[in-house]
This record gives sequence, C-alpha cells and structure tokens, in this order.
Amino acid sequence: MYGEAFGTDGKGREARLITLQNANGTQVKISSLGATVVSFLFRDKTGVMRDIVLGYDSAEAYLENREYHFGATVGRCANRIANAKITINGTEYQLEANSGGNNLHSGSNGVSHRIWEIARVEENSVTFQFFSADLEQGFPGNMDMKVTFTLTEEDALHIAYEAVSDQDTIANFTNHSYFNLAGHDSGYIGKQKLKIYADAFTPLRAEDSVPTGEIRPVEGTPLDFREWRAFEDGIDSEYEQIRCMRGFDHNYALDDSDGLKRMAEAICEETGIHLYAYTDCPGMQLYAANYVREHRGKGGALYGERHAFCLEAQYFPDACHKPAFKTPLLKAGDIYRSETIYRLELE
Repeated sequence: MYGEAFGTDGKGREARLITLQNANGTQVKISSLGATVVSFLFRDKTGVMRDIVLGYDSAEAYLENREYHFGATVGRCANRIANAKITINGTEYQLEANSGGNNLHSGSNGVSHRIWEIARVEENSVTFQFFSADLEQGFPGNMDMKVTFTLTEEDALHIAYEAVSDQDTIANFTNHSYFNLAGHDSGYIGKQKLKIYADAFTPLRAEDSVPTGEIRPVEGTPLDFREWRAFEDGIDSEYEQIRCMRGFDHNYALDDSDGLKRMAEAICEETGIHLYAYTDCPGMQLYAANYVREHRGKGGALYGERHAFCLEAQYFPDACHKPAFKTPLLKAGDIYRSETIYRLELE
C-alpha cells in the first residue's frame, strides 16, 4: 500500500499520504482525500525549512473544515455556477445550490471531499484517479479523471489534469492551495507582494458573487497587480468590487494563448521565498482567505482571515452561462487536459 495512513473519510475508507522529495530537500505531501496538497516545504534564505501551504494533520480535520478546500483538487467544476443549473444540448441539469442559490466548487459531493485511488507512485510523482458517475454531482456523463503531481529538481510542483466523459459535460479543475510564503503558521500576509500577468478581470455581482459577464480592465483599480504590490495595498479599499468580497476574491483574464504562460508571482521579503505560477487556463482566481474563520490547523497553528492567498488556475466563473467567456464544455470522448505549475526560488 502506498504512503502512510492519514485517517479516514468517515465511511470506513482510509486516506493515504504520499511524500515527494527532491535532492534539494524540498518536500510535498499529498493526500488521497481530495488529491490534496497537505504540505509544501522549502528552505528559506536563512536555511530554515518553511511549510508554505495551510492544511491539517488528518483526513478527519479536512472534512470538518471542508468549506475551505485547503489544498484540494476541485471539480468537476471549480468556482461558481449561477442558479446551480447548467443546460447542455437542450437539457437542463440541476446542481446542488450550496452558495446563496448558486453552485460553488461542485457542491458538497465534489471530488475535493472524496477518496481518490492512488494509480501510480514514482520517485518524484504520484497519480490519483477518480470515477465520477453520471449525475453524481448533477453533471451529465460518466467521467474518468486523473491528476498527477510531480516535484522537479528545480523545486517546481507540476499539477497535470486529465478527464474524459461518455457524454457532453463540464470540465474545469483547479488546485485550491492556500499559500503563505512566510510559513503556514505566520499569520497575516499583508506585507507579502504579488504580481499578476493580466490586464483585465471579471467583475462580480455584489448580491451573489457571480460574474456580470463583463471583462473589465484592471487599470485604475485596486485589482491592478501588473506591477509588484503588497497585499495590504488595496485589500481594504472602498472600491465596490473590493467591498463586496471583503478583499481580494476575483477572477483575472489571462492572455488567450493555449500554452503554458506565467499567471502570477508572489514574494515574501522576510523569508526570501519567491513563488512563480504558470497555467494553460484562460483565468486565475485570486483569493486572499477573506472568509477563513479563526481556527486551528497543522500542528495547532492558528489560521484566520487573510492568513494566506490562493492562485487558482481555471476557466472563468459561470463560464457555462456567459457567451463572452471561453467555454468549459467537454465533448463526449474528448480528453480534457490542463496543467498548473508552482515553482519556488530564493531571492
């Protein structure tokens, strides 16, 4: 049996924890519960190993705090779907309304809360697979999905997704890691700096956090991270898009090329840890943990509001209802593939 025991899913199924480590000592631990990044350890400029992602010490703790999706693989569809309904080929499908009448991260039965099968473990990678039955989350089609995590000798975590369905359906996966480059237990991220490679974002309706369908330039707004800025610069702005989300929780429109491109960078000057993020997706959700309540995480660390940030590569939220957005529709028999990379360096 691969890895080590990591608790159970409450239904008698055991979760396992797989450790990947390179020659530099950089280490990533990933759980089969939700194909979840549990820890990401990297040596800072003083030689101290820092765990830079928030998480928990057991599968049970992840399930107790499932609303945060710490480190999880999210699917079949990440982010929000308006009115918790989709229409494909003239047929309407009802999804779970788990966020103010909308569907968020595929509902309570999403793959981020399920045990994945460990399909393959190699020296520096692990592949998880999951079978999602027709209408299991409300989405049509029997879907086979895989996600492979690879830790390179260049201190990059590659995440590769693959899925195929026997019916036309939706496919839009992401990883929901919460980063804190000072260490998962270090609190407020305000002084850490961010740069985003996007000229526009998708504004949200204040009443339900669903995009309006507009693609708005970031220029002149607190959401403009085209040059380095600290998180604390603008996070409490009176700009209506910031007020309605209590901070940063917005989708950025990346360039429309199909290949890998840099979506963002972040840096903590205290530790010297520099994160580079890449994707082939059209969008990236920036989330600064605005709604994380105060509670205990790994090793008893105190987590709370704005103690981390997420860079979630994905299709735009509610893209299935917005003609101007690239569609997440996956045709029957076609193979969905996507890749995200999080690479670390020292400054």
